[in-house]
Amino acid sequence: MVSMRVATFAQSSKMISDALRVQAVMAEKQVQESSGIISSDLGGYGSNAQHVVNLQVSVTRAQSYIDAATLADSKVQVMYSAVGSMTDIISQLRSQLTAASTGSSTEVNSVISSAQQMLEQMGSLMNTQYDGQYVFAGGKTDMAPVDLTSFASGTGSMTMADTSYYNGDSEIASVRVAANDTVSYGVTADNSAFEEVMRVLKFVANSTSLSSADISSALDLASTALDETAAVQAKLSSAASSIETASAHQTDYKSYAETLSSDLTNVDVAAVTAEISTYESQLTASYSALGKILSLNLASYLK
Repeated sequence: MVSMRVATFAQSSKMISDALRVQAVMAEKQVQESSGIISSDLGGYGSNAQHVVNLQVSVTRAQSYIDAATLADSKVQVMYSAVGSMTDIISQLRSQLTAASTGSSTEVNSVISSAQQMLEQMGSLMNTQYDGQYVFAGGKTDMAPVDLTSFASGTGSMTMADTSYYNGDSEIASVRVAANDTVSYGVTADNSAFEEVMRVLKFVANSTSLSSADISSALDLASTALDETAAVQAKLSSAASSIETASAHQTDYKSYAETLSSDLTNVDVAAVTAEISTYESQLTASYSALGKILSLNLASYLK
């Protein structure tokens, strides 16, 4: 028997080629169905490849801003709490100074003793750490900014500023929350508000007695220090608000960019599954027809 291979060669070759093409497309669709994305490499996105890259970069950059803002916000919260404790200390000092203004030796001795403890507490608060860094040290975050060893002796002066307790620098911490937006939030331990608290505490703590004039001067300085310390706390609150707002904007932008990226990279799994079913039917029909053509021979044809 002589098969009609010459006559059927062109037709069978085309059918095989078409079947292989459909099979390749179906295999690609099956990968998309299982992965949920159009392609595992950028080349599979054609003209959209650059858009995909740009969106991925935008998402990564937005996340870096969010991470930086989160860390900075945590530091600000720690600083805010510490400054709040400082205002409590100076408020307590004012109350005790007011009580001592009656001239009672018991109240005077009490405020002197309390001031000694408050001075230590202030030093501890200004040496507050977060994530292993001293938050009131400026740029020298790896070393304690306050040392009371020599500062705590002598009454000093209530009219002359004294920051000899400070070992940090003047760098003010800031965080970049967007390409063109930086929020400054740092406060150093030599801030004038803190220095005033330290100055009045030093004077009271190292006094052997307090005259009416001393108490009056101490009260005036304590009142000024309280107002300025409260202002520092308000500034920290404002910085936290700015950081959190910027972070929320970055979070929204990140979500938007991720949605756009998903629109370009993800597939409609239900639609792809339907396409695969169609391709399977085409392949079944193609191989069935191809099988009939290849089975033809001259004897069959003459029947």
